Amino acid sequence: MQQFVGMGVALVTPFKDDLSVDFDALKDLVNFNIENGTNYLVINGTTGESATITPEEKDQIIKTIVAVNNKRVPLVLGVGGNNTMTVVNELKTRDLSEIDGILSVAPYYSKPTQEGFYQHYKAVAEATDKPIILYNVPGRTAKNMEASITLRLARDFDNIVAVKEAGNIQQQYYELIKNKPEDFLIISGDDDLALGVALAGGSGVISVIGQAYPKEFSEMIRLGLAGENQEAYKYHYQLMDAVDLIFAENNPAGIKAVLKAKGICRDEVRLPLVKATEALQTRIAEFVASN
Repeated sequence: MQQFVGMGVALVTPFKDDLSVDFDALKDLVNFNIENGTNYLVINGTTGESATITPEEKDQIIKTIVAVNNKRVPLVLGVGGNNTMTVVNELKTRDLSEIDGILSVAPYYSKPTQEGFYQHYKAVAEATDKPIILYNVPGRTAKNMEASITLRLARDFDNIVAVKEAGNIQQQYYELIKNKPEDFLIISGDDDLALGVALAGGSGVISVIGQAYPKEFSEMIRLGLAGENQEAYKYHYQLMDAVDLIFAENNPAGIKAVLKAKGICRDEVRLPLVKATEALQTRIAEFVASN
């Protein structure tokens, strides 16, 4: 699964002032990332505001990115939720011929038991032959999927090839890296911990800030994977404040404020999210101007 090693980015969905999808800005964002070192793209993940994207919009977003990408980098599609049968149905009915992998977020709100997590992902794995990246993000789902369940799934299903771990729990990262099957990938979902995870034996990151600074963040991960920690940390420290800023209020309002300051897309978000406050936008604009 070398196609998922390095830096993937969880693309935002740019919106126009009327909150319709801005496909021109989306094309610009995709090209900007591919041309500046991003290794693969994640479509319609939670950073893409998937909860507020209609099925028709999702279809068009996929078609647009597939066309612009033109097979230059692997594409991962977000397909997840807390209704297992809905996830299964989408995997069975959607045309995935241009998609290289699936990122499936752990069931949110329902707070399943650990066995519930296992049975959910068992159903997901059996619904498709595409490579699946598990996504554990307890800060958003309200329940941590323990390392033992991730490792059990990794051993039981050949097409479960990786986990995007975003619990911001260093010890859980270490447990996963220490005990994983040889070819299973541990991918950081925490931008602030991404370099440390790469240096510890992880396989890279699916990043939010990376889409605004793809050249710098992808180089940091490349150096980390090569064990060149001193050079890698120069990039880490350069972007450390930006990572704090983009998550200060909510995601993706923060990263959209960065992309707006860089002239890539507007900072519109759909309710219940709201734009970054004026104070935060000022701090973000100052950072962008100085970097």
